[in-house]
Amino acid sequence: MSCYKYWGKIEEIANKLSSFGDLDNEGIFALDDTDIEEITKVLDEIEVIAHDKEIDFDSAKHILDDEKMNKALQLIRKFYVYIGARLEKENALKILESDNPKAVLDSFHFYDRYIGLIDNERQLAKFNENKTFVFLGSGPLPLTLIMFRMVTGCKCIGIEQFEEVADLSRKVLKRLELDDGIEIITGDEKTIADLDYDILMIAAFAEPKDRVFANVWEVVDEKTPILYRTYSGMRAILYAPVTEKDTRGFHQEVMLLPRGKTNNTSVLIRKIS
Repeated sequence: MSCYKYWGKIEEIANKLSSFGDLDNEGIFALDDTDIEEITKVLDEIEVIAHDKEIDFDSAKHILDDEKMNKALQLIRKFYVYIGARLEKENALKILESDNPKAVLDSFHFYDRYIGLIDNERQLAKFNENKTFVFLGSGPLPLTLIMFRMVTGCKCIGIEQFEEVADLSRKVLKRLELDDGIEIITGDEKTIADLDYDILMIAAFAEPKDRVFANVWEVVDEKTPILYRTYSGMRAILYAPVTEKDTRGFHQEVMLLPRGKTNNTSVLIRKIS
């Protein structure tokens, strides 16, 4: 089906986002004073387009590459990053304050989607209790680490660039009584050079992609499975996908497309010698 049916809707959503205030650069924080339920409704509108199964990859690429849609696309992608970070932080803070922190974690907006995502990704590498898994870009709510630990029993290490975010993440894990077997380290992709691990994953929001993958290439060996999350098809309306240029020096072995309302495509690569 032609993607043109969403042309006007995408521009309408971008105009709605602009009405919240100046979202360019740091102006995205104009949304801080907007009720989370109100902006979550906008996210729902965007995801209706992102999840349309009738739009094939070629049609999606046509609209996403169109210069006329560039400004609208930039706003939508900035908004998606913003609301993802806000939802994570708000859930993390609620966990710290709650008498039932596990129930709060389960109420996270994207929780059910992570179940399908982790189920996909555990097929890409041999996760088990004897493996150490490193996740680059773990964020304030380390749900990926929590789920991999619970489902596979592997030891988990999260790397977070900002100390205040890493500290919040550690507090969340302690409040959930899940800090045994999950460690949070402050650092970036270069930090993995000092770690002993079996499986590495690069978060969807780890940036800048070309630098991250280049630095990872410098320190990994050819045998280590490297997983990364990206966006494909119409889901790329949400965030710019990882490119072949970003992953030069690596060989793609497997790509698993998202199921249901999950947004991330999961990819397994290895370093080329």
